[in-house]
Amino acid sequence: MTPKKKTKSVIAVCIQEPFEDGSKMDFGLIQGDDLRFLHQAFITDTINNSFEVDEADVRLYYINQTERKRFVKIVTDYLKSKATGSKVDALKNRFEVFEMAKSRWGIRIEEVFQDCFGAGYEHVLLVGSRTPTIKPAMMKAALKMLTESDAVFGPTPEGRYYVIGMSGRYHISLSDFDWKSPSIYSEVADAFTKEGLAWSELEIWYAVETSEDLELMVRDINQFRFEGDEAIARETEKVLERILTRLEP
Repeated sequence: MTPKKKTKSVIAVCIQEPFEDGSKMDFGLIQGDDLRFLHQAFITDTINNSFEVDEADVRLYYINQTERKRFVKIVTDYLKSKATGSKVDALKNRFEVFEMAKSRWGIRIEEVFQDCFGAGYEHVLLVGSRTPTIKPAMMKAALKMLTESDAVFGPTPEGRYYVIGMSGRYHISLSDFDWKSPSIYSEVADAFTKEGLAWSELEIWYAVETSEDLELMVRDINQFRFEGDEAIARETEKVLERILTRLEP
């Protein structure tokens, strides 16, 4: 792969499996291919949102299984087919895709941080694949915090994370934690505090993992459109509309 021009910051999107380490995507009647199509839309929107952060490169990480390779190819081919303007440049100069071995979530995100710091980035913001409504402004705010703190955390209402960022180097071994723990947020934050590391906190947001989260996401998307934002979660909106139309009695 042709080396990309490196910035100081990178947004690392790590694809989560639908069922992984104590968390799952459970949307009731939305299962099978419909769930896969919706997950693809989540990832596509997250990458598109990341492309709006001009000061950061974007990396996509996924486990090296045949089905996941096909899944990622669909996403990346779609991004290329729809890209216009600045997104064409982002795909060419600021985007890379990486395979990784299948392992526990804590091990995988640890390896993502290590890989990004090893590549020379100073600020690494890790985003999962269940946050299609995370706005570019939130990512920009997180990266700005990383210029002044050792870490930044984005909490969910359930006490988990929607983003984690580190600055300077890999500070805490994330693979040591039980990511099934309902108090994982406070456990990781406390570990940083005990090491004397400074960390900042983003606003509470949500990962889309339940039918209730889907309803919250739909309300947010409607609000974005009311405010004139036609871009955030656009692919997710289109896929969800098709699925719900088909499921209607």
